[in-house]
Amino acid sequence: MNEDIEKYPANFIRTIIEKDIAAGKNAGQVVTRFPPEPNGYLHIGHAKAICLSFGIAQEFGGSTFLRFDDTNPLKENIEFMESMKTDISWLGFEWREIRNASDYFEQLYQFAEQLIMAGKAYVDSLSAEEIREYRGTLTSAGKNSPFRDRSVDDNLDMFRRMRAGEFKDGEHILRLKIDMASPNMNLRDPAIYRIRHVRHHQTGDQWCIYPLYDYTHCISDALEGITHSLCDLGFEAHRPLYDWVLDNIEVDCHPQQIEFSRLNLQYTVMSKRKLKQLVEDQLVSGWDDPRLPTIAGLRRRGYTPASIREFCRRIGVTKSDNNVELAMLQSVIRDDLEDKAPRVMGVLNPLKVVIENFPEDQVENLTVANHPKIEALGTRTLPFTREVYIDRDDFREEANRKYKRLVTDGEVRLRYGYVIKAHQVIKDDTGQIIELRCTYDPETLGENPVGRKVRGVIHWVSAQQNQPAEIRLFEPLFTVDFPDASDQDYRDLLNADSSTILQGFVEASLADATVEQRFQFEREGYFCIDNKDSRPDHLVFNRVVGLRDSWAKVEQPDDN
Repeated sequence: MNEDIEKYPANFIRTIIEKDIAAGKNAGQVVTRFPPEPNGYLHIGHAKAICLSFGIAQEFGGSTFLRFDDTNPLKENIEFMESMKTDISWLGFEWREIRNASDYFEQLYQFAEQLIMAGKAYVDSLSAEEIREYRGTLTSAGKNSPFRDRSVDDNLDMFRRMRAGEFKDGEHILRLKIDMASPNMNLRDPAIYRIRHVRHHQTGDQWCIYPLYDYTHCISDALEGITHSLCDLGFEAHRPLYDWVLDNIEVDCHPQQIEFSRLNLQYTVMSKRKLKQLVEDQLVSGWDDPRLPTIAGLRRRGYTPASIREFCRRIGVTKSDNNVELAMLQSVIRDDLEDKAPRVMGVLNPLKVVIENFPEDQVENLTVANHPKIEALGTRTLPFTREVYIDRDDFREEANRKYKRLVTDGEVRLRYGYVIKAHQVIKDDTGQIIELRCTYDPETLGENPVGRKVRGVIHWVSAQQNQPAEIRLFEPLFTVDFPDASDQDYRDLLNADSSTILQGFVEASLADATVEQRFQFEREGYFCIDNKDSRPDHLVFNRVVGLRDSWAKVEQPDDN
C-alpha cells in the first residue's frame, strides 16, 4: 500500500471498525472490497468509494480486494475492466487481489441448489410483466406466484435444465422464497438467477444462466473474507436481503454491510447509464472528455491523484446527502498546483505588437524564475524580441482609469521585461485590429520609469521564438446545479459553451514539455498538456481550472 495516502477525518465507519477491533471481532482484521460493475468508466463518485474502502483498510493495517461484478455480460467488457484498474492505480491504491464475480459462478450455483433443497428458492415461470403485477406496491402487499409451491424435486430439475440451456431467455427465473407481504420490497421473493444466452467476456459460453447482484455480492464478500462491506446508501434497503442470504447458506464469514452517502457534484451527472448515453450519442468526445466527472476525464483535464484524494477526504463520510459545490473540487486542485506548477506565459487570443525602437535582429534572453517562491523549480530563458504577442483582451483603444492594461498612448509593463507604450493601431478592412505599433523604454528592465505611471503588467510571448499551441477551455457541462434533480431531460440542459478551442502561443521553453505536465499560465489559470491529442509538433493544453472561480461570478453576479 502507498504509505502517503491521506487518512480520513473521524467518521462513523472508522468508529465502527475501531469498536470491532477493540472487541476482537474478525480477529482484529479489516478486509474491504471495491466491487465495480465493468459497464462504464469510473467517476468521481466511485473515487469517493475507492478512497474510503482502500484508505480505511490501509489505515488499520488491512487489505482491499478489487472485484469486478461481472454478472451481466450484455453490458460489460474488458475495456471497462482495464480502465478501472488503470484509474485505481493512478489514484495511488494497490489491491490485495483482483477477483471477478464470475470466479464464483460454480459456487454460487451450488448455493442456489442448497436453497432449493431447503425449500427456500423456487423456479418461477411468470412473465416479467406478471412478476411486476404480483409484486405489489409500496402501499399494498404482493401475492404469491402460482409456481411458488412447486416441489423441491421439480424446482431442482427445472433449475438444472435452465443451466443446461433448455429454455429461452426470460422463460423462467429462480427466486428466493421469503415474504411477498414484506414492507421491504427487496424481500418480496427477489429473483436471483435469470436465463441469458449470451457469451461472457470471462467464462465464454460456459453459462447461460447468470446470478443477480443482490445474491452474488454478499456471497462473494463472504467467500473473500470481507469484514466490512462499504457501499452507498442506495443499498441500505437491500441490507436485510444481504443478511438473509448469508444466514441461509453455509459460509464461514458473515461480513457487515455499512452504508454511506453517495456523492452528487454540481453541474454534472453521476449515473454511468447517463454518462454512457452522453458518450454513445457523441454529445461528448468520449469517456475521457475533460468535461466529464470520470476519473479518466479529470486526469486528462489535469487533475492530480492527490487532489482527488484530498477532495474525497474533505467532503467526508456521512449518511447525509452529499451535494458538493464544484468550487470545492476546483479549490482543491488550485491548492495542489500552487506550489507544484511552474509559471509560464501563454497567449490565448494573440494580438501582434511591433516594438519599433527595438532592433529587428536582436534577441535579449531574460532569465526568469519558474516559481516566485520555490527556488527548487529553477529558472528558464525568456527571449525578448522586436515582435511579441499579447492577449487581445489586454488592449483597448480607449478606456477609463480602472482599466489596468494597455491603451493607446498609455504604458504597461511586459511581465519580466520592459515598459511599452502603444501609439498606433493597424486594422484590416473589417475594422479588426491586427497589429499594434509600440515603443519601449530600454531603461525600464527591472526598474520603474521616473515620473510616469504605468497602468499595469501584462503577459506576452515572443512572436519569433515561441511554440504554437491549441488551447482548450472548459466550463461546466450543464447549465443547472444538479441536472439529475431537474424535471427536464438532462440532455436538454447541456451547456453549449462548455468547450472553447483557441489557437495561441506559449513560451519556447515548453518545446520539451511532456504529456500531463501542468503549468500555471500567468494571469490565465492552470493548464495541462493533453494526454491524447498533444504531440511535440502540435501542443494541446487543457485548462484545468482558472485562477479564480469565474463560473460562480457568472452564476451569481455582484450587485455592486
